[in-house]
Amino acid sequence: MRFKPQGIALLMTFALNLVLAAQPAPPPKSPEVSSDGRITFRFVDPNAKQVLVLIEGKEAPDAMAQGEKGVWTLTTPPMPPDLYGYVFIADGAMRTDPVNPLLKPNLINTQNMVLVAGAKPEVWERQDVPHGEVHHHFYRSTIAGDDRHYFVYTPPNYNPKSSAKLPVLYLLHGYSDDANGWSDVGRVSFIVDNLIATGKAKPMVVVMPLGYGTMEFLARSWDAWSDEALRKKNVEMFRNELLNEVLPQVEKQYSVSTKPADRAIAGLSMGGGETLDVGLNNPDKFAYIGAFSSALQDLDYSASFPKAGKDINKNLKLLYVACGVDDHLIAPNRKFIDYLKSKDVKVEFVETAGAHTWMVWRRNVAEFSQRLFR
Repeated sequence: MRFKPQGIALLMTFALNLVLAAQPAPPPKSPEVSSDGRITFRFVDPNAKQVLVLIEGKEAPDAMAQGEKGVWTLTTPPMPPDLYGYVFIADGAMRTDPVNPLLKPNLINTQNMVLVAGAKPEVWERQDVPHGEVHHHFYRSTIAGDDRHYFVYTPPNYNPKSSAKLPVLYLLHGYSDDANGWSDVGRVSFIVDNLIATGKAKPMVVVMPLGYGTMEFLARSWDAWSDEALRKKNVEMFRNELLNEVLPQVEKQYSVSTKPADRAIAGLSMGGGETLDVGLNNPDKFAYIGAFSSALQDLDYSASFPKAGKDINKNLKLLYVACGVDDHLIAPNRKFIDYLKSKDVKVEFVETAGAHTWMVWRRNVAEFSQRLFR
């Protein structure tokens, strides 16, 4: 059968219309940030009976309203400039935003992030300054008996062949984070880039290791914290891995100083507790210690920190402890500070606004970094 040109054109048009009709509708934009800082979240689920959105820093999720074609929507009041994590909860199940490629990686609960920009960029935003590099390393841990990784930030103009040795900060993540927590969510490379560019921080190398002494501590999820023996095992194994595996590898691979005065250690939450364990029990190795929102609950301080006394002051240039006043860990942190002061340990304790969030910890590390290696 032969078709006339007009018939062929009609068939092609009909076929194209069928293809277009079969294509799903484009997803709604989400999130959308207005000029006044309001965030509009949209999530498509026509079968859901309830959809909530939990925004980092809020105690409870907000209910979204269902509209046409199963599109759920929520618009917030104006939000202060910051980088916020968020997650949808559809009928009790946590769901990431499928149209937002900006993820907040996590080993238990991956979420998304949204930036509310201010009149000028914040210290954790990418700015037009020289940038360093973040390197990814893998190794086999004989202590843990598994394969591990860590990240290393090198500052702009880093020269691995230089005879000048750079100071180094070991930066520890919190529970449920991976080794990329500080680089991907904390944005520490941008923070240090911007501080170096403005002369507020010394050029430094930043090492971000995996913070679990044993992966059993992660496999048990949040219930692991109620197992005292497992908590101790996790801390002790991590200390051993950091000092005997990660630190020697970094000092072999990078042009960094091995002097205690050129070494710092800091961390958040679980990593804050590990920081204090490693730093206060090894004052001959780290002259700077920074602990943010540290997991210090249920600890016997005298048993956990036997070297914490006035003699430790001669080795430490800075012991910096910070916690948000709305953080659930503020009480044990205050108790710990009282203990240190009773032992005549010189400590700087900073209570900030905020809760147990990355918005607090980005500011903590920015402040701490400016105090290092002076």
